[in-house]
Amino acid sequence: MKGFSFIKNISEIFSHPVSLIALIGVIILIFVLLHTRKVKLDTKTIAYIGVALALSTILSLIKLYQFPQGGSVTLGAMVPILLMAFLYGPEVGFLTGFLYGIITLIIEPYILHPVQVLFDYPLPFMALGIAGYFKDKKLLGTIIAIFLRFVCHVISGVVFFAQYAPKGMSPLIYSIGYNGSYLGIDAIICIAIISVLPLKRIYYIINKKS
Repeated sequence: MKGFSFIKNISEIFSHPVSLIALIGVIILIFVLLHTRKVKLDTKTIAYIGVALALSTILSLIKLYQFPQGGSVTLGAMVPILLMAFLYGPEVGFLTGFLYGIITLIIEPYILHPVQVLFDYPLPFMALGIAGYFKDKKLLGTIIAIFLRFVCHVISGVVFFAQYAPKGMSPLIYSIGYNGSYLGIDAIICIAIISVLPLKRIYYIINKKS
């Protein structure tokens, strides 16, 4: 059953070629960014990106609450991505977030339009990489990064999910309320986890020469 679901999800993605083209365009932009900033993706960094993606995916499957039109409260699924941004810089955070967005798209595809795909999958998780600019202010970085993810989802909600807004309610207000209801709780969980993690100690351990 799970195998069939995976194949069905992949078929759903490939049935929207314009969305695929848009995603490929974002991939190209990411690698151009990494190249221009001369970020070295060595074997060790790639391995840690893989670990972060695995952890985020597992944590995302532990849903504390699932909302009807998408979005859920998880057990801190954003934390591994934020850690990659804090430990390796924003560029690596952007790449990790983008790849996680693609994984999320494969696991739970909901496609209405290429722009909606971008604003609901790769872009909001890429935004978490912004935290890397706030290495010495991890809580501020976490809040700003999650807020930018929130903005992406709100834009998608206003443009593509306005029909779900109650009669007489502004689509903007509805989108803010809907996305804020789950991301707000998710943000609190992530902030609580990040606040107790010894980032400097973790950075020392993973970069310690053997």
